[in-house]
Order: sequence, then C-alpha cells, then structure tokens
Amino acid sequence: MGVSRFGISIEQDLLDSLDEYVKENQFSNRSQAIRHLISKSMVEHKWQCNNNVAGSVTLIYDPHKRELLQLLSAIQEEFFDEILSTQRFMLEKDKCLEIVAVKGIARRLTELSDKLISIKGMQHGKLTMTRAD
Repeated sequence: MGVSRFGISIEQDLLDSLDEYVKENQFSNRSQAIRHLISKSMVEHKWQCNNNVAGSVTLIYDPHKRELLQLLSAIQEEFFDEILSTQRFMLEKDKCLEIVAVKGIARRLTELSDKLISIKGMQHGKLTMTRAD
C-alpha cells in the first residue's frame, strides 16, 4: 500500500482548527491527523451500515447499588453472544470502572451500550467501536 500525495484548499478557520487538533492529539503532522479523521469517519459510516465491529463499553458506577448490579447482569446475559469479556476495577470505595469488550453487528452493540448506559444510577458510559473485518 503506497502513499499518495494531493493538495487541498481549505478555509483559514478550518486550517486553524486542524492545527489545534494536531497539537491537542499530539499528531506528528497534519497528514497523520487527516488520516485519523478519515479513518474515524469510515468507521462511523460502518456503524451506520451495520457491519461487523469490535469495541468496548466503558462504565462508571457505584457497585453497592444492588438494583444497578442486577440490571447490569440481566442486560449482559441478554447480549451474551456479543460480549467477549468484562473487567472490573475499583477506583474508589464507591466507584467502579467496568470495561465490557464486545464484538458483533454495530446496531446490536449500540443497543447494548444504550441499555447499559441508561441504567438508573450509572454515572458514566461510553461505547467505542472500530472495524472488525
């Protein structure tokens, strides 16, 4: 796979935003940032096309809330085929980080993450997906 060079025309405010993005994300140059943005856009498109993807659902919650744990377990059982593994880490006495590794059809993984993140008492949740094909 070779590298192709091409020129683009871009408004100054967008170029300034790109340069800030390069700096914030510590890319070595604009080309690396643009490649990253294009790849990210293509992955998001695949999510919409319901292709096979892999990723993780990151959750933060209080592990002492019994109803939350029961719902979390029930939802994970419902999505048994999509869940590869889970890991829990105690961050503080009443704060747990759980990472759920997932693989499957994007629509199904989005459904799983929406259900997990919307559990009453869930403090934070985020789905991250990438191409798996």
